[in-house]
Amino acid sequence: MFSSSKSSSFYSWTSMEQADSDVLDISTKVQLYGVLWKRPFGRPSAKWSRRFFIIKDSFLLYYAENEKRNFETNKYFNIHPKGVIPLGGCVVEPKEDQGMPFAMVINHEDFTGEIALAAESEPEQSQWLEMLQESGKVTWKNAQLGEAMIESLEAQGLQLAKEKQEYLDKLMEETEELSLQREQKELERLNQLLEEEKQKFEEVVVELRTEQEQIKLDRGLAGAEPVTPVQASSANSQRPEAPEEQLQGNLRHIEEQMMSVLREKQQAEERLKENEQRALVLQEEREFYSSQARTLQQSLSQLTVDKQQTEAELKVS
Repeated sequence: MFSSSKSSSFYSWTSMEQADSDVLDISTKVQLYGVLWKRPFGRPSAKWSRRFFIIKDSFLLYYAENEKRNFETNKYFNIHPKGVIPLGGCVVEPKEDQGMPFAMVINHEDFTGEIALAAESEPEQSQWLEMLQESGKVTWKNAQLGEAMIESLEAQGLQLAKEKQEYLDKLMEETEELSLQREQKELERLNQLLEEEKQKFEEVVVELRTEQEQIKLDRGLAGAEPVTPVQASSANSQRPEAPEEQLQGNLRHIEEQMMSVLREKQQAEERLKENEQRALVLQEEREFYSSQARTLQQSLSQLTVDKQQTEAELKVS
């Protein structure tokens, strides 16, 4: 029967973990899985049947053979096996049995008889023997201590991640607030500078109009009273040279300053608007990551519940 059967599939957890380490949670990791031959427990029988076996911590779980496909597809093991064998304190050794050259037996002082399993090749037998013997060294008490330590580390990790996220959120808010305050102060400074330049411009305009009125008045008086050449020469020597050109030059200079201040104000308003848009984007990203964190927390909580339920069922078994 052994020679005509199809070669069984077995995999070490190491190779599978490399392919799917991001998918599997720590509570679902197994040490070894594959299909073995099994002889009925507790009673003498020559009948062997194929079963899907999983070594999880210090327990050997077995299922119908077709469960292997479900396990490889879903990436987690069924918490309702056909049977559970506690390996803590067991003695596992190779033993050829009834045409099965790669058989092995599991014995324990509390078992009624021995448990016989068989692989289909020597490498496969060696791999299962090594992992079963290693798992037999893990007692239930040690497994519980390990699980408690894992739960504690997971809780600490979640708390640290939460505190880190809160700190980053607070730091981001403070940075955005400082940036907005700085932009607001710059805008206020430019507004004040623009107001001062506007006031200077208005003063110059008033002064220019006064000068123009004075020039008109002087010209009117000159047209009403004849002026001798001597008086005209004296008036020309006393009058400031080209007052209109000087005032127009001052006016152009002030206008240029006003245009420069207006440009700076416009640039400051654009930067303020960009900062507001950036703050809005950051707020949306923060809300997205907070939602992802809540989803992760819910998933971890559900996995913890599933793990506790599995442990309870294993204890009962």
